[in-house]
Amino acid sequence: MSEKKPFYITTPIYYPSAKLHIGHAYCTTIADAIARFKRLAGYDVFFLTGSDEHGQKIQRTAEEQGVSPLEYVDGIVAEFQKLWVRLGISNDDFIRTSEARHHRVVQEIFRRIYEKGDIYKGSYTGLYCTPCESYWTEHQLDENGCCPDCHRPVEQVSEEAYFFKMSKYADRVLQYIEENPEFIQPVSRRNEMINFIKQGLEDLCISRTSFDWGIPVPMDEKHVIYVWFDALTNYLTPIGFLDDAEKFGKYWPADLHLVGKEIVRFHSIIWPCILMALDLPLPKMVYGHGWLVVDGDKMSKSKGNVVDPLLLIDEFSADAIRYFLLREINLGQDGNFSRDALITRINADLANDLGNLLHRTLNMIGKFQDGIVLAPEGESEIDASLKADAMATVRAFREGMEQMKLSESIKKVWAFVSRANKYIDETAPWALAKDPEKKQVLANTMYHLAESLRFISVLISPYMPFTAKRIWEQLALPQPFDEVQLSDIETWGGIAGGHRVGAPEQLFPRIEVEKEAQPAKPQQTQKQGKQQKKAEKREEPAAEISMEDFSKIHLRVVKVLAAEKVPETDKLLKLTVDLGNEKREIVSGIAKHYEPEELIGKNVVMVINLKPAKIRGIVSHGMVLAASAGDELKVLSVDMPIGATVR
Repeated sequence: MSEKKPFYITTPIYYPSAKLHIGHAYCTTIADAIARFKRLAGYDVFFLTGSDEHGQKIQRTAEEQGVSPLEYVDGIVAEFQKLWVRLGISNDDFIRTSEARHHRVVQEIFRRIYEKGDIYKGSYTGLYCTPCESYWTEHQLDENGCCPDCHRPVEQVSEEAYFFKMSKYADRVLQYIEENPEFIQPVSRRNEMINFIKQGLEDLCISRTSFDWGIPVPMDEKHVIYVWFDALTNYLTPIGFLDDAEKFGKYWPADLHLVGKEIVRFHSIIWPCILMALDLPLPKMVYGHGWLVVDGDKMSKSKGNVVDPLLLIDEFSADAIRYFLLREINLGQDGNFSRDALITRINADLANDLGNLLHRTLNMIGKFQDGIVLAPEGESEIDASLKADAMATVRAFREGMEQMKLSESIKKVWAFVSRANKYIDETAPWALAKDPEKKQVLANTMYHLAESLRFISVLISPYMPFTAKRIWEQLALPQPFDEVQLSDIETWGGIAGGHRVGAPEQLFPRIEVEKEAQPAKPQQTQKQGKQQKKAEKREEPAAEISMEDFSKIHLRVVKVLAAEKVPETDKLLKLTVDLGNEKREIVSGIAKHYEPEELIGKNVVMVINLKPAKIRGIVSHGMVLAASAGDELKVLSVDMPIGATVR
């Protein structure tokens, strides 16, 4: 067996902000999905995240609260670590810049570059942004004379300091960026960095004496090392820079630094200069992702729109949050977080599409085959089409994830989820179960559905690790899920004939949203009841109506979420349907033509403005359209999205 190819991925180490927000979860979830995919694809992955704990801002805040800086950051870092556990982040190490192992690395790097002659002592007089821990020249400030990153006021500082000869490496870094187009992604960030370097790089002030919360300069301990010089070198500490040459040689250079767009400059200019001074290779890629805004506005405590990810997880589950962030936002672009959009995505994609597929499949295997997946024999054209779609999805998934097109890859997987749901409608297992001569056809159908879910479980595992494992366990597959590889779904037929599946359990409860009160329900008269009973028995003669009359009828595409027989009746089914913006219950006289299971997941046409009627104690809010010919009846099902208007 060949040795696994190493892959080293990092997030930035996060600044200990007193308030966790959904933006913290975003970057780390992206990195985790990539790391999980790489493991799935057979790579030896090292995934690093952590906390950036030094600097003047933290010392000032700690003093204001009457605690030491370390006491202040300890509590905040614990919340970060709690969030990573709740989100299922699979990091291999969590580096804290306050740790002794990191202090030793930073001081040794400072010493080596100093001895090389690339660090010198001087005097610094200039402009400093404390919140960003950044130095700026006059011409770099924004139009209001503030920090160009955070647009807050800068301070005039003057003190003795050590400087790193960054200007010495400007031409070399620029040449590297221009000759290696993949180094900075996306292209827009690359162009920004090229323009920044061409404006001229000055030597970098890398020590301070006005505060002491930091790593001391090894040869002059009244100075502490500049926070960014300290923070950037965190990528070397956990992979054995000083104490494990074999491990360091294995993982360095890093394959991917995933960072927010506001700190691309530090990672793609300052960090390469430091590495060049150390005679170390540069990371293979720095990827600057966009910002996450809330309802179209940047998060801010003053605006009151900071979203706490731990509370979101409590309410909706970690996988629902992960799915939304990864699907909704194209990597590299700014993305919008909206509670309404999250709920819509949960209900449509997770509860309806994925949840219904799993529940219907396991329920039918249990009902029709006593929970046993029988070996397939022969193959229909529909079966072959499903298999081909599965294999094409695996290829598209691999290609998209290798290119870090996460949103596009998820959409490809969900297209296959929809395809599997459509396969149920095409094969109609409930009808096959009624025909003894179709026993093998039914067995083939159930096998292909179970196998589709095996594929889906593996494909969603980078995005939704908890849900992926739950699907695997409900299928009761013998292979430990943690050992599953992408190669396990490169061929069809991984489920052995005679395998017994588990009982279905709900994956994602549908989220109920508040809706406007329904109009008062008029009491049904005895005459109306008789007319309805007549309508169930025979078709009334057609009568001409005007366009004005017809325009009063509102027809909409709805999805059947649940179906059950109305007790003590032969012909009535109670359906729960999704209109897109609300959920309703209706009663339909189609029980002699449909088993409840075969309606679940169908997109049907419904009259939505019919006056509510009480039927067998159930208030029915609408009517599903159906066509009949003789004894045959079929509901009107269409391949259109929920909420589409029929006209």
